[in-house]
Amino acid sequence: MKKFLWVVILVTMLSPFAKPASAQGISELGDAQGGGGYFDLPLCLPGMTKNDNCLMVGPAQTVTELRAAGIPYPQRDLPAAKPPAELGVMPVYVAKINLPEEQPAPIYATFEDAVAGTNPVGQIDAGSLRFISYVSRQDHNGNPYLQLATGGWMRAAPAAYTNFQGLQFFKNPRNDYGWIVDQTSSYESPSFSAALTGYDYVREDVIQVYNTTEADGVTWYQIGMNEWVNSLKARVISVNTTPPDGVNARRWIEINLLQQTLSVYEDGRLLFATLIASGVENFYTRPGVFQIYEKKTLETMQGAFEADRSDFYYLQDVPWTMYFDQARAMHTAYWRTFFGYPQSHGCVNLSPGDAKWLFDWANEGDTVWVHDPSGRTPTDPDLYGPGAP
Repeated sequence: MKKFLWVVILVTMLSPFAKPASAQGISELGDAQGGGGYFDLPLCLPGMTKNDNCLMVGPAQTVTELRAAGIPYPQRDLPAAKPPAELGVMPVYVAKINLPEEQPAPIYATFEDAVAGTNPVGQIDAGSLRFISYVSRQDHNGNPYLQLATGGWMRAAPAAYTNFQGLQFFKNPRNDYGWIVDQTSSYESPSFSAALTGYDYVREDVIQVYNTTEADGVTWYQIGMNEWVNSLKARVISVNTTPPDGVNARRWIEINLLQQTLSVYEDGRLLFATLIASGVENFYTRPGVFQIYEKKTLETMQGAFEADRSDFYYLQDVPWTMYFDQARAMHTAYWRTFFGYPQSHGCVNLSPGDAKWLFDWANEGDTVWVHDPSGRTPTDPDLYGPGAP
């Protein structure tokens, strides 16, 4: 038994959390706790208190400081994991039309005509954002030619899409959490003038958040002892399993426009959460309480807002679309490379894997709560058109 205790004490003293204490400070601690000095009291083990008649130094002191800061010790993993990766495999192949945006994209009846560039039988109008889906591919002189489901052929570049996925939860987390959305180093305190910790984070890293404060015009999130990141680089979710005002259902989808996040709740539990891309200024995603009124496995989206149609878009076979507010929908955005920032014309854009998870869970009639905690998104319905991708 004595040998075991000495091993515990030795491991504790060598712990990377241990902080040095001066001989004078240790002596004062011993005297203050009724001992005759440094050698009369044992070291506190992590989790013990001064009331246990021991020296509160080293790892025990560090653990006490962590808990005082709201940081659990040992640190808990989030009760969550990414959903199965196969959810992110789209049901169609997609390609980007790389012609100049002012030039229509011709469609040809045969592969040979497409190679020769003769006898077009149709076209996709000029526009700034044009994607097609295709069923087969042939190359000629290193150039890909793609056959559409309708049988026609086009020149286009097969497109990769993000494999980002949110988190599926096994139980409700005990603290806030989120994602890094741009590469950053953490700071030792909540200030741009603070020293850097030496820890670096990249986009899509998951973080846990223990405290929040405002400084230097931004929100700061404490992600560890003496470690902070700011709201320019991170998006954070605060779990609230109580239905908000206007939501009279046991299951709902929360869309936070400030944080650019989506959370799914059912029967007092957080089931899923992820990053989104909502509407940019003048094409905001409208705040309010809505219901999903139509689900479509594939949906072709096209249109324009400018009178000269210079901003025409064509997005063929968008998977897993869920309409909830006129033409505004939650859907896959295979043309996006990252999420966490407003980028759309009003729809709620998701990665393929996230859109599929949500599509499988959601039913027509389910509640969608869209809100902006900052209050900056207009709420006057007269300011909103039907919306778009």
